[in-house]
Amino acid sequence: MAPATRKTDRELLDAWTRGDVQAASELFERHFDAIDRFFRNKVVDGYEDLVQQTFQACVESRDRFRGDASFRTFLFGIANNVLKAFFRSRRRERDRFEFTEVSACDVAPGPSTMFRARREQQLLLEALRRIPLDYQIVLELYYWEELPGSAIAEVVNLPENTVRSRIRKGKALLEKKMKVLARNPEELQSTLGDLETWARSIHAKGE
Repeated sequence: MAPATRKTDRELLDAWTRGDVQAASELFERHFDAIDRFFRNKVVDGYEDLVQQTFQACVESRDRFRGDASFRTFLFGIANNVLKAFFRSRRRERDRFEFTEVSACDVAPGPSTMFRARREQQLLLEALRRIPLDYQIVLELYYWEELPGSAIAEVVNLPENTVRSRIRKGKALLEKKMKVLARNPEELQSTLGDLETWARSIHAKGE
């Protein structure tokens, strides 16, 4: 007997919109780790609800998914919108709120809920939460999720050239924050010298 063909994300999404609970469960399991990781280093309390909102919104927005980009990119785009709506809901009327200026730590103070072991990982996570949110998002999508610039542009709804500029500026901002947070020069050099490896190690631990 031939093995069953693995259904595509689009097929699972279509089945979910028709009420197929098994398809919903499979799609959720496929992409849960990435979406959970997206929220956990930005929202201290209640990030689980935002994960659920993202998956529910992807069903409600089914007609917007034309298949031009991957379902993963589509899902991250929804997560980005859910996150920013959540942060906007927490602001006071007088607050000035620009995501190119305000960090996750400004809006949701407290330690990251992501895994921490090596000090280099902790330093990287803390620094990411202290740079403006728009830069944190593109860096995490680039390093952790290994999305190309074109896919990140789809997620954040910006031209690819703007995204690449934000990645460069984000790395500079991240380095500046790590210099402030590092306990000693050796710790800083260890983290900066192999930034991609430390970023991948956080990703791998989250899976």
